[in-house]
Amino acid sequence: MEGFLLFKTVCIKTSNKNIADYLLKELEYFEFKDIYVSCYDFRFYTNVIIHYVGKNVDLFLNKISTLLSYCVIDFYEPVFIKNLINTNYFYFSTEDKKQIYTLCLTNVDFSNSIAMLNIISNAFCDYFSDNKYVILDGFVHFKLGEYVKILDSIVDMCVNKFIIDREYNEFISLLKTYIQTTPSSADIIHLIYKNHDSILLDSSKQLIKFNDELINKKYLSDISFSSNDFALNTLLTLLPKKLYIHLIDEEDDFINTLKLIFDNRVFICTDCNLCNLYMSNKGKITN
Repeated sequence: MEGFLLFKTVCIKTSNKNIADYLLKELEYFEFKDIYVSCYDFRFYTNVIIHYVGKNVDLFLNKISTLLSYCVIDFYEPVFIKNLINTNYFYFSTEDKKQIYTLCLTNVDFSNSIAMLNIISNAFCDYFSDNKYVILDGFVHFKLGEYVKILDSIVDMCVNKFIIDREYNEFISLLKTYIQTTPSSADIIHLIYKNHDSILLDSSKQLIKFNDELINKKYLSDISFSSNDFALNTLLTLLPKKLYIHLIDEEDDFINTLKLIFDNRVFICTDCNLCNLYMSNKGKITN
């Protein structure tokens, strides 16, 4: 009733002392009036009790649920991720699992974070509307199925990324070995890169036609071909001792790949006669 204080008590039971300490510390600086916090240690659980004597019980439960949501993400999420990796991708090596785990921790984007936070918070709010206490371990493992599904999809995405990155690195390593063990057929090649397209010029600045017969197709068999793939294939045929890349635009994945493959043979240029010619649109990208 309006004008009268309402009462609501929430008891959080945990067997993890670090979690209990975390909650007590957060509650010490809790920006919410009319609450009283106490803590009692029993045989199996530490009970963190929050007693509210204000008027807005719904807001109180929302605040407590949000606090518990951050607690779940901080303490339980890493464990969930490790369990999902070990269960669904048990055939990966220990080192691979560690790399996938690191990817998972760094690839939760903002929208996923907000979605998971809301799911956890809403679950706690619904639960506290009919219950006064929660056993944290049990709640997290049996009441947060939707949250775990999102984590599962993130793990799947990171495993796919890990596999793609590994295959890419193996591809780069293979090409570097090929370059290092095969004689060069050209001293200098200029690559003009503009609007994500490229042309090749020889040391006399004459146009080099792309090798579109994919002479080295055994190295490219798993890649869908674009104009840049044909340029790369031509470079792999000629294997220049020096590759001058004239950047009309910013570097992108293709340029980064060339730098990785040709390593110390690559020289980046952004301000020379060739650069200025193509920057002024007098030089057209054709091949």
